[in-house]
Parts: sequence; structure tokens; C-alpha cells
Amino acid sequence: MEDVGSSHIQLALALRDELRSLEDFRERQKEQRKKYEAVMDRVQKSKLSLYKKAMESKKAYEQKCRDSDDAELAFERISANGQQKQVEKSQNKAKQCKDSAIEAERVYRQHIQQLEKVRAEWEQEHRTTCEAFQLQEFDRLTILRNAMWVHCNQLSMQCVKDDEFYEEVRVTLEGCSIEADIESFIQAKSTGTEPPAPLLYQNYYDREVTLSSSSPAAHPSCGVIKRFSGLLHGSPKTLLLAASAAPTDAPPPSPSRNEGVYAAIAVQEAPGPPMLPAQGYRALYDYRAQNSDELDISAGDILEVILEGEDGWWTVEQNGQRGFVPGSYLEKL
Repeated sequence: MEDVGSSHIQLALALRDELRSLEDFRERQKEQRKKYEAVMDRVQKSKLSLYKKAMESKKAYEQKCRDSDDAELAFERISANGQQKQVEKSQNKAKQCKDSAIEAERVYRQHIQQLEKVRAEWEQEHRTTCEAFQLQEFDRLTILRNAMWVHCNQLSMQCVKDDEFYEEVRVTLEGCSIEADIESFIQAKSTGTEPPAPLLYQNYYDREVTLSSSSPAAHPSCGVIKRFSGLLHGSPKTLLLAASAAPTDAPPPSPSRNEGVYAAIAVQEAPGPPMLPAQGYRALYDYRAQNSDELDISAGDILEVILEGEDGWWTVEQNGQRGFVPGSYLEKL
């Protein structure tokens, strides 16, 4: 699936590059079109302006011709029946109107010639612009055709690649065994076959600790005081150990040892179980010491078990420090 995603990303990048090239091509065509449109706009405005002037000069020319004809008719009518002075006046007016008509004709002809010159330029520019636009359209259709062709080829190749990748996935799924996968997961992630023991209430004075006298980091007096305190509190287990450990013919305590707090109780410390060789264990859970003779541990810590107590409290060593921890919190390596 990762290969399929990577191939689709590459296809998207290729399509983006193709779109950028199309966008650049469109911008170039737009700039060229603006240049031709500007030339055509200038020639069109000039043509319209000269056409307007030609129409105005035509109207003036026609009006002058009508005035000249009227003056000529008036002169003929007056010359037939009028006086000499009126005839001369009418003759002069007819001549002025005729000169004005000739001048209007000259202006009108000049405007027509200028309009024809601009019209020819407009026609040439129009033809050139149409040819350029036709070439642009040809290029545009060619580029789009090639781009679509490349796009279809890329998609077709991508479909073939996707089918190959999917076929690999199908082959892998055919060889997949749900039971074998579950069994492999259990073997790789299992933490044991038995659930951890529940955490039981443990009286502070009922714990028995027997540490080797050669262990400098341990406190030998701690276990003795706990058992003496158990005698005071009437712990049956401690009383039994004390009774069995005390000899019947033991001499009475000397007066010099009756000064302690527990001097009135004659108890001889029972020998503890033999020290086991240090064994590596891993902590399964976090534990925070509740007393000074206990040890803080965190899940995943590697510890050495010195003594496995029957009451569930084990003596461990970590980084040169010894103390009690719950045995159910540990797992053997």
C-alpha cells in the first residue's frame, strides 16, 4: 500500500508539472493576443474617426452643391427680367456658392482618400491578426491534445502499476493464516501464563527478613525488631518461631542486658533460609516504598533477587541498594 501511495504521489507531481507548463503556455498566448488586440484597437479607432469626418464633409459638400444650384437658378431668373445691379449681385452670389461647393468637394474627397488609406491598413492588420489568432488556436489545440495524450498514458501506466501492487497484496493475503498470526502475536507479546497475584494486606510487624551477615547494605537489626514487635502484637507465626528457637536450658538474661526496650523478652533469632545465588528479575509494575526498609522500583527495572520470602516480600538488590518489594511484582528473566 505504501508503494501505491508513493506512485500516486509521483503521478500527482508529474500532473502538476504538466499543468504548470500549460499555464505558462496560456499566459504566453494571452500576452501575444493583447499585442494584436492593441494594434487592432488603434487602427479601428482611427478608421471610425475618419469615417465620421468623411460623413460630415459629405453632408457639407451636398449642402454647398444645393446652395450653388439655388444661386444659379436665381441668377438665371433675375438676369431674364431684373435690373443690371440685381443681376450682378445674383451673379456674385452664384459664383461664391459655386466656389464653396468646389472647396467642400475637395475636403470631402480628401477625407475619402484618408479613410480609404486607413481602411486598407485596418484590413491588412485585421488579416494579420486573424492569421496570428488562427496559429495560436492551432498551437493551443496541439498542446492540449498532446497533454491529454500524455495524461491518459500516465493514468494507464499507473493503473497497471496499481494492479501489480494489488496483486502482490492479494498473494500475501492468500498466504495469511489468522490462527498462526494470533499465535505468533501471543508468543511475542505474552507476559506469562498466570495472572499476577493479588496484592494482599500485610501487617508491618508480621514481615520476617533474614539477611546474610555478610551483606553490608542490609540492616540486620530490622528483622529482629519486626519479630519482637510481632511478639508484642501476638503474631502466631512469630511466637511459634520464637518458641521453637529458644532453648529450654537457656540461662536467664544478665542484668546488664535488661536495659533495652525488649530486654524482658528472651528471644533468640531463628536461622533464616539459606541465601540463594542472585537471580535476574524484571519489574512488571511500579512500586513505591511505604517504609524505610522497602525499595522503590519501576516497571521494566532489572533486579537481583537475594531472598524469596514465604510471606511474599522478597529481598532484592538494585544499584547497590537492598530492600523489600512484593514478589508478585517481579518476573524472572
